[in-house]
Amino acid sequence: MIVTLTPNPSVDRTISVATLERGAVMRATASREDPGGKGLNVSRALALNGTVTAAVLPVGGAYGRMLLALLESGDVDVRPVPIGAAIRANVAIVEPDGTTTKLNEQGPQLHPAELAALRQAVLDAAAGASWVVGCGSLPPGVDDSFYAELVGLCHANGVRVAVDSSGPSMAAALAAAPDLIKPNRIELAEAVGRDLDTVGAVVDASRELVASGVGTVVVSLGRDGALLIDAERVVHAVASINHPLSTVGAGDSLLAGYLHAVDAGADPVAALRTAVAFGAAAVMLPGSKMPGPEQVAAIAVTVDESPDFSRPLND
Repeated sequence: MIVTLTPNPSVDRTISVATLERGAVMRATASREDPGGKGLNVSRALALNGTVTAAVLPVGGAYGRMLLALLESGDVDVRPVPIGAAIRANVAIVEPDGTTTKLNEQGPQLHPAELAALRQAVLDAAAGASWVVGCGSLPPGVDDSFYAELVGLCHANGVRVAVDSSGPSMAAALAAAPDLIKPNRIELAEAVGRDLDTVGAVVDASRELVASGVGTVVVSLGRDGALLIDAERVVHAVASINHPLSTVGAGDSLLAGYLHAVDAGADPVAALRTAVAFGAAAVMLPGSKMPGPEQVAAIAVTVDESPDFSRPLND
């Protein structure tokens, strides 16, 4: 089983528009609500593709009730931790070419007892699990060491840990040597303190993190696919996306694909191929809808085990 932790979940409302004009009144062409939060997205993609998963998350207020209702129809084992405040609601505005503008609320402040209950719920769910995955931003007031502490607690119980976050919480987690991280290029650049404009620059930055103790780095690169770097290899994979609908949750789907494959016994190269297929399939779906086996199987992925380090990356 793969356990995900989403400390700052949301209800995600996606609004499609013909064009986005600042300061103007526009009519939506479509709208939808989905469960939101990076860890939840990972669990949703895993469950759709047959991997057993449990999702731990704080829940409170009207949006919390709406979130649980949205999750009822899926196969995710939801482990809600009640909190006194309401969880957040996020808005994504999507244009016809897939360009996405996000408006994310901060989320509720968790009291120490609620935070302790959340941490204990993860440890309870992790008994017998193969992975624990800590994903997304931290609610206001939560210490930046939260994910680092999670890594230490899970490693003490023999469970591998993946982290997908950014900023100070990711920096702290890196020092705890997680087994896997999944930054995008901007988040990786933030972690190493410099711009990363080529494949080689991304590889060098990732190798620094691997040398410091991180097990595997999977970097999502948008239209340029993804790179996998560990102590033994550098692999690039890319998929062709003809009709993008929404980038919301694509990186989460990519991470789910990697974990899904590794959990089934795939080697890292095959796992990266699956990861990119998951991510590309998500881009071709509306809102933060996660792909199932049919959508994933329809994606053609090209894998290069000797990538050109001088290749520039798209913005």
